[in-house]
Amino acid sequence: MTERRTRLSAGYLDRRFAELRDEAGLSKALTLHSLRHSYVTHLLEFGYADRFVQEQVGHMHASTTSIYASVSSDFKNRVLADALKALIEGEADDR
Repeated sequence: MTERRTRLSAGYLDRRFAELRDEAGLSKALTLHSLRHSYVTHLLEFGYADRFVQEQVGHMHASTTSIYASVSSDFKNRVLADALKALIEGEADDR
């Protein structure tokens, strides 16, 4: 809402964000949508419940949230490293 109690349009927010992003010298790939996408991804990577994430972003269906839920390479590498470490330590315990 504006100070005149009118709603801000999505187009206005996108344009204003782009102006501020450009003034800051940030990549044009950075958009409000990409921030939303990153927010969902990070919540899921940090272990928040799927339902919580779905409600945070206002999705009616879990399938919509899953579209946003890309898993970063860093996260994949961390999960694989943890699994490998657990496997190796488990084998060491069996000896």
